[in-house]
Amino acid sequence: MGQPEITSAVSGKWWILAGLWLLYASFGLVVASVAPMVQDILTELNMSHSAMGSVMGAWQLVYIFAAIPCGILLDRIGGRYALLMAAALIGASALGRAFATDYWSFLLAVMLFGIGGPIVSSGAPKVVAEYFTGSQRGLAMGIYMTGPAIGGVVCLTMTNAFFLPLFDMNWRYVMALWGVVALAAGAIWWLLASILQVDRRSAANRSESTPQLQIMAELIKAPAVRVLLLMSVGVFLYNHGLNNWLPELLRQGGKTAVQAGYWAALPTLVGILGSLLIPRLATPQRRFHILAMLCVAALLASVLLQALDNITLTSGLILQGIARSSLMTVLILTLVELPGIGEQRVGVASGMFFSAAEVGGMLGPLGMGVIYDVTGGFSASLWSLSVVSAAMIAGALYLRRLAGQAPSSAQSS
Repeated sequence: MGQPEITSAVSGKWWILAGLWLLYASFGLVVASVAPMVQDILTELNMSHSAMGSVMGAWQLVYIFAAIPCGILLDRIGGRYALLMAAALIGASALGRAFATDYWSFLLAVMLFGIGGPIVSSGAPKVVAEYFTGSQRGLAMGIYMTGPAIGGVVCLTMTNAFFLPLFDMNWRYVMALWGVVALAAGAIWWLLASILQVDRRSAANRSESTPQLQIMAELIKAPAVRVLLLMSVGVFLYNHGLNNWLPELLRQGGKTAVQAGYWAALPTLVGILGSLLIPRLATPQRRFHILAMLCVAALLASVLLQALDNITLTSGLILQGIARSSLMTVLILTLVELPGIGEQRVGVASGMFFSAAEVGGMLGPLGMGVIYDVTGGFSASLWSLSVVSAAMIAGALYLRRLAGQAPSSAQSS
């Protein structure tokens, strides 16, 4: 009797992970949806590059203020309901973009994503922390992080090559398609979470009576938490800036729209492999060394992406893929395994992480758009990203120092 129950529980958690993966894949589709169609949207809605940069950073602005309340909501109502709500909001954001008539309506539709996005971002690590332990936790986080990567690859490679021609070069139909995909992912998640009773385990974790503001105050007192929050700003500034503008950057370098989509997908393809391997290797004993090396890869990528020859450009894209695939995952893994976090506080801690991170997520695409209008190119932006990467290297080294000063019990947690 006991063995089938154990087997069912083990298989059940992987089905739960599959549902999370689908949600995050639709998240990635909608995040990447604007980038390959920038020129079409700019032309039809009569927008400048600065205006487009503000649109690209709009959902991150909302995200900054929504992440902590969404994390609290997640801890209170559980993943089944909260993640269904997230899928509905993400789908509505994509559909709203499809019906936008001007800058402001497009902006509001994009901002709606900033409410649904943080629920997925905070919900995925919370659910994984509840169902996975040890090295499987890092593997599970790496697996679900391939979701937005694969979603981004599909969007970048197939939008100009397949979906736009399929829909008579109408970008609105492509946006609507991604909205329907997000809603379908939410329905599948709801079915899996209901069958596997995800909220039953979450309910036990919601028994903690400590006020949420008190929990946040306790967490922010820890030096390691403060450093992680600052590094999250840098990681998201780097990732969101390049993710949104990379196809256009490649077009400026001489690639066609279709070629730019394929080339922009290379970092994501590399990142999928990195997501499956690097987080699992990032055990407490070597986590900060790996974190520092990922920051070095980010720095080198921002330098090499300024090259025009294909060999150097390919090297830069590969390094960018290595960095972007695992920097966030390793940071989150470090956060949820800090002493004093625990499963009960993962929602709040993750909300704090993403609230801080999306300051960078907003500034990245917005800053690159503004710098482009001022300088007439992307070179100055890439040098700015190099400076950000150097600061992240310093942060990783400081975290290693803090870990060395911590009691051994804390390091092994």
